[in-house]
Amino acid sequence: MAWLLLAPPLVWAALILIFLRPLRAAWREPTLRHPVLIVESDDWGPGPARHATALHRLAECLLKYRDATGRPPVMTLGLTLSLPDSPAIRAAGPALPYQALPLTAPAYADILAAIREGIAAGIFAPQLHGMAHYWPEALMRAGQADPQVLDWILAGPGQETESLPSPLQSRWVDASVLPSRTLPEPEIRAAVAEEIALYTQIFGDSPAVVVPPTFVWTETVEAAWARGGVACVVTPGRRYIGRDAAGKPTTGAMGVALRNGQTGAAGVLYLVRDDYFEPAYGHTAERALDALRGKTAQGRPCLLETHRFNFTGEHAAALRELDRLFAEALSRHTDLRFTSSAELAEQYRRHGDWLETHLARRFAAWVARVRRLPRFWKLARLTGLGLILSGLSNRLA
Repeated sequence: MAWLLLAPPLVWAALILIFLRPLRAAWREPTLRHPVLIVESDDWGPGPARHATALHRLAECLLKYRDATGRPPVMTLGLTLSLPDSPAIRAAGPALPYQALPLTAPAYADILAAIREGIAAGIFAPQLHGMAHYWPEALMRAGQADPQVLDWILAGPGQETESLPSPLQSRWVDASVLPSRTLPEPEIRAAVAEEIALYTQIFGDSPAVVVPPTFVWTETVEAAWARGGVACVVTPGRRYIGRDAAGKPTTGAMGVALRNGQTGAAGVLYLVRDDYFEPAYGHTAERALDALRGKTAQGRPCLLETHRFNFTGEHAAALRELDRLFAEALSRHTDLRFTSSAELAEQYRRHGDWLETHLARRFAAWVARVRRLPRFWKLARLTGLGLILSGLSNRLA
């Protein structure tokens, strides 16, 4: 009968061995000792003049709050740096060669001024989204085949890239045909050098953080960013490398999970942004607060993905939810920290004082993380291992 006493530990050991890779990755991911909240807003840059007003309203909301250290909330702005120069393209005639109108053009002066004011106030943190939210040659080829895309190209200045077909919004592949095609490496290198140079011209420093448009990018692109001084890439927890025949992002053979603080082959550090706050889609402050609570238990930062369209249209409801989010987050988490993604990446890179070293707290965070591995946790509960882990976590917390 002694074998009956040994059976559960043997089952638990087998379960741990089967899931050793994700369990070990969850342990190796650094643990934060404070709740961290960053609202990451993409797609800002050239656009209609009313976007400047939206940025000013966001600034007013952000400046109302301070964390325990006296710092206001930080909204990162994923910035595209240009749109089609519609008059110049139209004047070129039937060939329609692509020409760009940069963020520095007079048509976008109010938007750029609002961005710079927020940066100076410490509430906006610029991040590179791309020279454009598309690959220009792919956009032009699509325009030759699709009258609606051509109308968009010629409608500027002030187009909104959100209205383009989703596959075309991926910058680092040619999605004018599906499945998408890879881009030549020399063209990628030249394009990355061009966008980093313009970003540096506009903001005075090279970009520390990149947010790939639609999260489609390749190792070739990543290596080019690293050569240009980029230190961090914001990810959804995986890398998409193209668009399939239906236009959906695909991971191909690169479907391995990415973790906060992990570094890629080129040396860039990854952050994971997999929670969403889109009030235009009905997301409320409670949804974001639930995400913050979960990430805090896991010792992870809460990076909330949002987009400018939430705040540039019927903005009142979105601003109310954002305001409620900050008020409630500070009320529920008195040790909350506001920061930028670039600064958070530096904490991971240099093992800063925001990282937990107490083994008991790291273990509690690890248990909270492995609960999010559905297959493992289901089997752990069925075999009793889940009860053991939860009990240890509660005792040590």
